[in-house]
Formats: sequence, structure tokens, C-alpha cells
Amino acid sequence: MSATRLAFAIALIMGLPLISACSKPPEPVAEAPKPAAVNHDQQFEALSRSWLSSWFRLNPVSATQIGSHIVDGELDDLSLKGRTAALALARDTLSQLESMDRSTLSRENQIDYAILRNQLQSEVWTIETLQSWAWDPQVYSQLAGSAIYSLMARDFAPLPERLKAATLRMEKLPVLFAQARENLDPARVPSIHAETVAKQHNGVLGLVEQFITPNLDQLGEEDRERADNAIGNLKLAVAEHQKWLDETLVPNAKGDFRIGADLYDKKLGFALDSPLGRAEIKQRAEAELQRVRAEMYDIARGVLADQPKAPEMPDAPTPEQQQAAIAAALELAYADRPARDKVVELATASTERATAFVREKGLITLPESPVKIILMPEFQRGVSVAYCDSPGPLDKHLDTFYAVSPIPDDWNDEQVDSFLREYNTRSIEELSIHEAMPGHFLQIAHSNKHPSTLRAVLSSGSFVEGWAVFSEKLMVDAGYLDNDPLFKLINLKWYLRVITNAIIDQGIHVDGMTREQAMALMTEQGFQQEREAAGKWVRAQLTSAQLPTYFVGFQEHLDLEKAVRERDGEQFDLRKYNDTALSYGSPPVRYVRQMMLEQPID
Repeated sequence: MSATRLAFAIALIMGLPLISACSKPPEPVAEAPKPAAVNHDQQFEALSRSWLSSWFRLNPVSATQIGSHIVDGELDDLSLKGRTAALALARDTLSQLESMDRSTLSRENQIDYAILRNQLQSEVWTIETLQSWAWDPQVYSQLAGSAIYSLMARDFAPLPERLKAATLRMEKLPVLFAQARENLDPARVPSIHAETVAKQHNGVLGLVEQFITPNLDQLGEEDRERADNAIGNLKLAVAEHQKWLDETLVPNAKGDFRIGADLYDKKLGFALDSPLGRAEIKQRAEAELQRVRAEMYDIARGVLADQPKAPEMPDAPTPEQQQAAIAAALELAYADRPARDKVVELATASTERATAFVREKGLITLPESPVKIILMPEFQRGVSVAYCDSPGPLDKHLDTFYAVSPIPDDWNDEQVDSFLREYNTRSIEELSIHEAMPGHFLQIAHSNKHPSTLRAVLSSGSFVEGWAVFSEKLMVDAGYLDNDPLFKLINLKWYLRVITNAIIDQGIHVDGMTREQAMALMTEQGFQQEREAAGKWVRAQLTSAQLPTYFVGFQEHLDLEKAVRERDGEQFDLRKYNDTALSYGSPPVRYVRQMMLEQPID
């Protein structure tokens, strides 16, 4: 800035009379102090902290899961008043955020700025436009179960303290059920959502019986009496709500589970925060479907070469010959499967085996704490076979759970056989890689070391799920299970599941894909067993824009690794790459790419 412009600016700031070059100079005055420079990073970080604090208070169940325990006795308010408060917070914070110049922030804070903006825009859109509170009863059932489970599953505080908080939440759960009955419009609720929640609803009492009732002797007399009363009232409220679910919601649920192109594209954009849109996702997925099946055929020719009664396997097969050869080779893998009561035991052993392999090969830095394999809580069953339940980023040094759903007791022998063909011994190895080592458990342990609380709270599903799929390929490429070709075949079959997930999600919600079409794609093109495909059909109806996160995130991780390999050439170090890629937390992959390749943050 020139001397003249500086004088002009100081005059404006200090209220001094303006002078020109022809004016008579005034008498000298003491130099005015310069205003302190604005620290834009501090401004943004203060706004982030303020939003997080307010958001935790409006979302106390999520706050407990994340590891903020200031509102452990509270419950989310999904009434009109509560939704209005949430909307006001999102709009006000978004207004303050957009008044800032993002380019003045550090590169790390530019990423957090983008993540927060995406979250706020998503919240406004979800409350005002998607309105899941009015048509999706899962919102309430998952909140009710998580309210208890998040308090009792981990020892983040002494047991009596957590029991007291659970008592406060049990006292509030009848209000949540009443809000569900007030908010939900049966004409908008899809029947599959109503039926699923009606089956899950009593699971909240199962959590009480599992975690709370056996430990009531830890409480003093007065607190014990209050907890007993809360449990008694909760049982009555659960029964009342179950009656409403069975007699009112289920019979009158007339909504369409397909959300349509406009809602789907908007929701997908918020979920992925990726340059990849619906059309390119479909194009990539369909091309990968054909490529992977061709690779599976090549493996099948090898494993079937010495097998009696092997099908024809020419160099250039017809679609029917390709299908027959891959199916025959997969049968060899299906033959090795656990007993129906040994799935969790095998998951434990395979996790230990994968951990030893990662350590031996030096693929990536290992977490200090182990992962625990548990039975999936009842209220969570019915959507997925397994999941990784890591401690919140604010809860340090607590257990990570690899939750596996047991085979339902009411399944007949045919259903059990179908399930265990899908989840054969090699598939359980694959599942443990994805959910635990070096998949979700390892990745989230790295993510929780990043200093940004905001980034940890608003982690990217496509980064997290994409890494888990990437970790499967990482293990195969490193020769896991002695380069077993049948394991490679199972790995590719699982990748076909990732591919078909992306195809059926938009196919169902946008293109009107029928159950028959979806089942054919999954069972024939993807080689899934009937039970797995049927469960995925249910999941695809109950959710939207989540199933593509696996494929999109994996594609982005692959693209990033390829770019770094090309940049580093012979100097490429796989362990260094993996550690670096996971060092930025769990933001959308696009931002990790921009950091690692030193590109502008867009």
C-alpha cells in the first residue's frame, strides 16, 4: 500500500480530517495505534467450536456417541420446537460461515470450512425438504436404541454415573415415542419402513435387560427406585407404541420408498461431497462389473483346471460359459464354511490372523488398542450383517467393537445354508478385513488422532467405506492367505457386491428397478446368495445414497494411490503412503488428494 493510501485508510479509521497534496499540513499529532490484524483461522475455529457445542446440546445421543458427555441424560427433541431450533442453528451458523473469506484460512481449515458448509446445507435441506422426520420411523427407533446403547456399551465413566444418565433418558423415551406418533404421517411412511421398525421396536427393552437391569445393585436406594420406576414406565410406553405401530402405522403405511431423482441427487451430493455424480457413478460401475467378471473367469480357469466335470472354459467365453465357470469355482469356496454357531468365533480368529499379517508385512502403522468382536445388538439387526463400532473421537482409549449379527433362530435349514454359503470361511476373512483390520477399525483409529474435532465429528462416509474396500485389495495384493486363488475369487466377488450396491441404489430410487431386476443383478451378475441379496433389497429400500459410498470412495482411493505412485515413481513407499493418506482424519477423499498432491483446496 502506498503512503498516500495508507494515510487515507488511517484517516478513515481514526476519524481524522482528510487532506490533499495542496492542503496546508496540520500540526503534528501522535501516531495512532494500528488496528490488530484479524486472525481468520482463529475466527473460523471459534465458530466451529461454538457450532459443535450448540449441536451437541441439540443432539445429545450423537454427542454421547462422539464422546461429549455434557448432556448424557438428555434426549433429542424431534418436536416442531426442536426441529425449529436445529434449523435456526444451521441457518445462523451458515450465514456466519459464508461471511468469511475461505481463501484466508490455512489449508487444513479450508477443508474443515468446506466440510462444515456441506453439513449445514445438508441439515437445512434434510429438515425442510427431505423431511425424514415425517415419513421414516427408523429415525425414532434408532435414536431410542442408541440412547441406551451409547451410554452403557463402553466404560467412559463409572457405572453408577452411566446408570443415572440412562435413567434420565429412559424417563424421556416415552416422549420420543409420542413425538413419533405426532410427526409421522402414515400416508407418507413406506410399508417396508413401518414393518421393519415394528419388528425392531422391542429391542430397546432388550438393551435395558442386557445392560441396565443386571447392574441396578450399583445404585443407591433412591437412585435404584427411580431407575425401577423409569423401567416400568418405559415398558408401558414401549407396549403402547408397539400397539400403535402394529395397529395404526403398519396397516396404513402407504408411502413410496423410492425417493425420486431430485431428492436422490441432492442427498447423494451431500453424502459423497465428490466430483462424481450419478451418471458417472453408473458408467464406472457398469464398466467395472464387466472387467471384474472377466478377471474372475481367468481365476476360475486356473482353480478348475484339474477338477473333474469342469465346465467348458475357452479363451473367449460366451456369457453363459463365463457364468458357469465362475459359479463352479465359487462352489469350491462355498464348501468351506463355518457351523451356524461359529460365525463370531471365526470372525475373532480371522481378525487376529489379519492383524498379524499387516504387522509382518509392514503395510501400515497399527493401532495400540485391540478390537473386540461382539454380537450385534438386537435393535441394530436387519440392515447389515456386521459393522465396526469405534469409540467417539472425543472418547480416548476405549474399546472398538466389531459387531456380527447372529443367524436368526427362526431361520430354516435352507435359509441358514444360503447364508453360510455367502458367509463362508473365506468371506468371513474378507469381512474381518473390511470391518476391522486393516479396514474400519484401523482407519478410524488413525482418524481419531487428527487434531480437528470438527473433522472427526463430520467424517466422510465415502472416505471411511472406500478405505475399507481399498484395504481388502491391499491385503490381496500383499498375498494374504498365501495368495490363495479362491480367496482372490471371494475378494472379487465382494467387490462385485460393492459395484452392484452402487447400481441398485440409484436403480431403485431413481429408475424404478424392481425387486426381480435387483435380485437378478445381485444373484446372477454378482453371484450373491439369495439370503444376502434379499437382505440387500430390504436395505436399499430402507436407505438411500449410502450404498454408493463404498464404490465411490474406493474409486477415489484408487485414483489417489495411482496419482501418488506416478508422482513418486521408484521412490513410492506403500507404508508411508497409507499412513499419510490416513493422517488427515476422514474428510472426503478429494481433500486428501489435494493435500497429498499439493493442489488448491476447492
